[in-house]
Amino acid sequence: MKKRWISLLVENDIGVLAKISGLFSGKSYNLESLTVGTTEDPTISRMTIGLNSDDITFEQIKKQLNRMVEVIKVLDFTNTSTHMKEILFIKIKNCTKEDKTEIFQIAEVFKLSIVDYGIDSILLECVQTESKNDALIRLLTGQFKQIEVVRGGSVAVESISMTDR
Repeated sequence: MKKRWISLLVENDIGVLAKISGLFSGKSYNLESLTVGTTEDPTISRMTIGLNSDDITFEQIKKQLNRMVEVIKVLDFTNTSTHMKEILFIKIKNCTKEDKTEIFQIAEVFKLSIVDYGIDSILLECVQTESKNDALIRLLTGQFKQIEVVRGGSVAVESISMTDR
């Protein structure tokens, strides 16, 4: 089993997301990450999908996606040089003054944005790779008792500089 990434260009129509996620659930494939957004063309959306699978299953998934009428293009980003980021919000609750000082220092070191602040809570935003966000979550859960984590799926685009060489 290996972490895989697929980027799909799909028709921006009602029900396309349901059909694609239905393909995965119907075959018992688990999606680890899924993001969808419109592109520069409002009739086309880009989906970035992260999953764990073996080589044979992954090839089958790509073939099944390519057969779908709504799918314009399937891009396998697994072994491609990409720029990939994930948005992460972390709310730290019941903070003391000392906790806040430490959180501000962590935010500065990790280049986190403090997007909201209350009497005893702080909301952090981080846009990083999935693995860096994982490490940040481990750090903060080890330091603070009450945190709430909200993650968006990863988005990716093929690198320019690495493909031009």
